[in-house]
Amino acid sequence: MNVIFVTNCFLSTFVLLTTHNLPKLINLTKNSEIMKTVSSIVENYIKTKPFLLNALSLGIINLTSLSRNIMTELESEFGKEVKQGAVVMALKRLTEELDFRLNHKINKVIKNIGEITVRSALTDYTFAASDTVLNKQADLITDINSFPDIFYTSSRGVNETNIVVSNSITHLVEKHFVHEKLIQKLDNLASITVKLPKENIVVPGIYYFIFQRLAWEGIIINEVISTSNEFTILVSEDQVDVAFKVIKDLKN
Repeated sequence: MNVIFVTNCFLSTFVLLTTHNLPKLINLTKNSEIMKTVSSIVENYIKTKPFLLNALSLGIINLTSLSRNIMTELESEFGKEVKQGAVVMALKRLTEELDFRLNHKINKVIKNIGEITVRSALTDYTFAASDTVLNKQADLITDINSFPDIFYTSSRGVNETNIVVSNSITHLVEKHFVHEKLIQKLDNLASITVKLPKENIVVPGIYYFIFQRLAWEGIIINEVISTSNEFTILVSEDQVDVAFKVIKDLKN
């Protein structure tokens, strides 16, 4: 009888305490769900703003000011009023995650960039795709095999074929492609070829990280040509020194 009484008292007390705290527990659960939703909306918003994303990872943005500026768009996405404090917390959490995701993983790859090769005096041709372009390229390659130390690379898209060569052999390109439709020709270009570590193919954001730094310096990239573990950019000869320094400094 005593045991039953004690048990019943315990259960009654437990039910009483639980019932008394139930509104608080429900409120905490709701707040957690709201925060989670606000966090996802904030993250999706920031992901659509690449430069803002990087500035957050560098910790150079006032989160309170940012939250005020984006409240209207976030509330429109959320469908109701959002507390500024919740947005600031979501931004703070996102900033901490970005610091690891963007900086640590990417920096590990960037620090292991291999040799950087620069070539100048290049010309870039863009021809319309046709049934005869590949044969013309084969003829061109046969001719240039006898030329020592020349630059040649090409890429083919759906509608265009791109050929980049040393200025010394432009006459051969124009001889073989005389009947092809020339879309664009750019002179006075230089190339920067960067060898990347093998890990570059499993870490997202490597190219974004590099190209963003180039964009900050006002570098105009005319072409990008890549393989699995290296990429080549074409820039004007006037900008090649700055572009080279930007990429080189990434390793430091």
